[in-house]
Amino acid sequence: MRPQSPRPMRRAARTARAVALAGALAAVLALAACSKKEAAAPAPRPVVAVAVHADGSAMPAASLPGEVQSRYSTPLSFRVGGKIIERRVRLGDVVKNGQIVALLDPADAQKSAASAQAQLDAAQHSLVFAKQQLDRDQAQAKENLIAPAQLEQTTNAYASALAQRDQAAQQAALSKNQLQYTTLIAGHAGVITAEQADTGQNVTAGQPVYNLAWSGDIDVLCDVPESSLAGFAVGQRANVTLAALPGRKFTARVRELSPAADAQSRTWRARLTLDNPGPDVRLGMTADIAPLAPLTSPLANGTAQQNGLFTLPVTALFHEGREPAVWVVRGGDDALELRRVTVTRYNERTIVIGQGLKDGERVVLQGVHTVTAGEKVRVIPPLHPEDFAS
Repeated sequence: MRPQSPRPMRRAARTARAVALAGALAAVLALAACSKKEAAAPAPRPVVAVAVHADGSAMPAASLPGEVQSRYSTPLSFRVGGKIIERRVRLGDVVKNGQIVALLDPADAQKSAASAQAQLDAAQHSLVFAKQQLDRDQAQAKENLIAPAQLEQTTNAYASALAQRDQAAQQAALSKNQLQYTTLIAGHAGVITAEQADTGQNVTAGQPVYNLAWSGDIDVLCDVPESSLAGFAVGQRANVTLAALPGRKFTARVRELSPAADAQSRTWRARLTLDNPGPDVRLGMTADIAPLAPLTSPLANGTAQQNGLFTLPVTALFHEGREPAVWVVRGGDDALELRRVTVTRYNERTIVIGQGLKDGERVVLQGVHTVTAGEKVRVIPPLHPEDFAS
């Protein structure tokens, strides 16, 4: 029997080794792919977030900033032009009704009044002479001693003299009034809130010299946005707090609401009259106005009333389209959710949220422009919690 050739045996061995090598390579590639997938999973992003709670000290949604002013405020001005020679009151002075506050140089007005009085005297003498002549001619006409045409001329002369006397009397009265107008008198009791002309200055008729805020009713002025108009109807009552008088609350009534919005700000000017303001309420104080009745707007719906108001730093504010929003960390999977909210008040460093949040929810305070919806995060507290306190 002839022995088998070694070549087929060697070929079979090489084939077996190739199959084994291919299997080992496939296993290595599978392990590498698995390790890459495991390495691609990112770690949760750390974000600065805190749990929010209803803030009872936050201003209500309906509150609006305002300013204390007098109900009536008018400029004081001379009714004639001239040079101011004396000012008798200064800024902040309290004046009485009828008090003299400033004087013009009266020299020209005195001369004009004297001239008008002289013309009146001359016209009065001419009238007396014309009356005497008329009486004589009427008596003579009864006796047919003069022609009727002469009586008509005398009658006409008397009528002309009477008219000239009346004209001179009116001119004299006008000149006398202009002389009195060189004295500026306060027409109402009040306080001087502005000085607009100085001693020695030449002023025209009607040019303001002072501004007088009348004593009596005190108003609070505020500009109402469209969303809050329902809470500022005429006759509605409101609570007013003053920054200069902390801890005190005043009541007021809406007295006047502008019928049209301002062309620039698109707000309506409202005037509220304070009830019993007291002497410590001074003009120019800043105020916060909150209507007592609930508003028929998203700022005062049931959700806002149930959940309360939340004060957050302005760094937490984001947007969804054109609407304000904040990033909320969901409790179940620590993923981010962009939540639309209603901002009821913008302060210098904080905002007041009236709708969209619930008590205890975690809100991202910093880096709101670097995160995305659905992203897994790891919550870390702020480095300085007092900076983010409500």
